[in-house]
Amino acid sequence: LDRAMETKADLEALAKDLNPAVGFWDPLALSDYSFWGTSQEATIGFLREAEIKHGRIAMAGFVGYIVHSNDIRWTFDKVAASVPTGLPAPAVWDAIPDIAKWQIILFVGVMESWRENKVVLEAEGQKHYMSGGKPGYFPSFDLLPHPVPFPLFDPFGISKRATEEKKAKGRLAEINNGRLAMIGLFGFLSEATVPGSVPFLKGVVPAYTGEVMAPFTQNIFTAPTAL
Repeated sequence: LDRAMETKADLEALAKDLNPAVGFWDPLALSDYSFWGTSQEATIGFLREAEIKHGRIAMAGFVGYIVHSNDIRWTFDKVAASVPTGLPAPAVWDAIPDIAKWQIILFVGVMESWRENKVVLEAEGQKHYMSGGKPGYFPSFDLLPHPVPFPLFDPFGISKRATEEKKAKGRLAEINNGRLAMIGLFGFLSEATVPGSVPFLKGVVPAYTGEVMAPFTQNIFTAPTAL
């Protein structure tokens, strides 16, 4: 067993550091499984990566929801400028052209492929998160022929100058902030789709009558001409 691979005992210890009041909470017992015929440790690596990744996206989504709800636009973004103001945040997504949505989806796919690429990871002395690699690590773009100004993992070199103690504290803060952002973002979406479902946000988050789980306003499989 690779020493770097986390065990369930490591998750339990991490849970206490993250929130002593809640502790380890795994109601579906996912940490006991071995996904895709791998191992329990590999599965834990997958779950750790998934939580960190979803937390980061939720933090961006939480801020993005507030930005779009307040009609904040980049002056140089013609696509955003073409979207009417006064819309609930999910409706802003509905209003942008499908080609712009596909650009975002494809960009995310490219980032995912780069993150999962073993050749890219090995070039930096790293491993895949299901093989003992760092959960949440994102490789640099040094192997790309086109220069990229900074890496996504630590664009400003902050972690390089930090002590190990500060890094450990930052990792805990990121997970906790990500968890809170996931709850907050779904609170926004719940109140928007079912007004009054989140009393604290009643009258604050505007109602949305569309489908929050549908990336396109038309079914791309039954209406291909819509593309």
